[in-house]
Amino acid sequence: MDSLSPKQKFVNVLLLSFSFMLVFTGFQTCGMVEETVLNSYTNQTSGDGSSAFKGDGYTSLAIMYTVFAFANWLAPSVVSIIGPKLSMAIGAATYVLYLASFIKPLTGTLYAGSVLIGFGGAILWTGQGNFLTINSTKETMARNSGLFWAILQSSFLIGNLYVFFAWKGVETITDKQRIPLFIGLTAVSAIGIFCMLFLTNTPKTQTTGNDEDDKLIDARAQTENDDDALLDSHAPQSKAQEAYKALVESFQLFKTRDMALLSVTFFYTGLELTFFSGVYSTSVGATKQFGSDSDKLVGLVGIMIGIGEIVGGLIFGIFGKKTIKYGRDPIVLFGGFAHILVFFLIFLNLPADAPISSAGTMDTGYITPNSTLAIFCGFILGFCDACFNTQCFSIIGVTYPDQSAAAFALFMFSQCLAAAIGFFYSSYLTLPYQLLILVVFDFAGMITFVVVERGLQYRDRVANSYPDIPS
Repeated sequence: MDSLSPKQKFVNVLLLSFSFMLVFTGFQTCGMVEETVLNSYTNQTSGDGSSAFKGDGYTSLAIMYTVFAFANWLAPSVVSIIGPKLSMAIGAATYVLYLASFIKPLTGTLYAGSVLIGFGGAILWTGQGNFLTINSTKETMARNSGLFWAILQSSFLIGNLYVFFAWKGVETITDKQRIPLFIGLTAVSAIGIFCMLFLTNTPKTQTTGNDEDDKLIDARAQTENDDDALLDSHAPQSKAQEAYKALVESFQLFKTRDMALLSVTFFYTGLELTFFSGVYSTSVGATKQFGSDSDKLVGLVGIMIGIGEIVGGLIFGIFGKKTIKYGRDPIVLFGGFAHILVFFLIFLNLPADAPISSAGTMDTGYITPNSTLAIFCGFILGFCDACFNTQCFSIIGVTYPDQSAAAFALFMFSQCLAAAIGFFYSSYLTLPYQLLILVVFDFAGMITFVVVERGLQYRDRVANSYPDIPS
């Protein structure tokens, strides 16, 4: 039986959300400006005769997400041993160290920090998924996922507002702009870790809080998983046995039909994460047809991405009970088709070589680059990302309540593997080819999500129609 009341669980969700908002105020802003900042620093150190900086923003992010992806296989074991609260605090600490390395960029610390944050991110997000699930029920999962996402994505606003005003009229990012920004971002992220310490621990037992729903989930798990291959969760276990069980659960879950199909959708969220969080803002900053304030426009685009994320999260959080009546798939389909539209607008608005032009480009797209259109596209990118991620959180939390750590780790594995691949090819492919890849995987991700969601709805209808017939 749960030791926390529904009110205490909701407070936990809110505190979790605000803690992540503070931690990711630093990281989200860093991701938006990293390539621009490091390109300027490289040109600066090369031009003044000092030891040239050889680091690359895209390469750093690619390393980070590669480590992040494969560390997710071990993350459930870590969370099972030390619990989600401590896992999140330790993981968040690596983000603080990574941000601090930008105060004085060095090639070695940049790439070492990328590896460190890859490991930290895996246990941070696996712990988050586990903690969110055990503080939610089937009825509140959609609401909590939406609210968490909306509050988390407020992190886009704070740092990017600073960038917008502080970098106004700036053509090259120097120490004067970089150092105050990253000192501030590091401090804000550290405050987020402090807030995590006030989270209330919850029991390890994870249920939906509804006996009938638990029976349905048990029946679904029976048909979806080979439970005999897993260790008995009720037997007394040592820490090593718990860690081993978590690893086994991850591999078993990964082989199931639904998780394999969802992995395609998760993979797409990683590709579009790469695009909106790094490639798009860099492309806007590199498009010199926007004028001398093109770097300032990076901050404004980041703000609009954040507003789009917040609006999406609030809609699906506040109206979660209403939207869930029609299933999660209409939201994903809407986000997927809106993504295709915005990719086409970006294709028209930005020059092809913008993502790979470190010194900027004076070329144009198929139309003269329009700053208002660039800002609008930022909003739609953020809103569509919220469409996908809130529904992914929801379907995982409802479908795998007793395997939430393993399920969220697999989600992050697929997403981060895609993000790593995306950042690797972002250094070489022009904009049209990157957009083509996104469109292909967008269609594939929509199809696989719909197949899984419709299957879950069908199994629920059968279980409700024949409650006394064992699956």
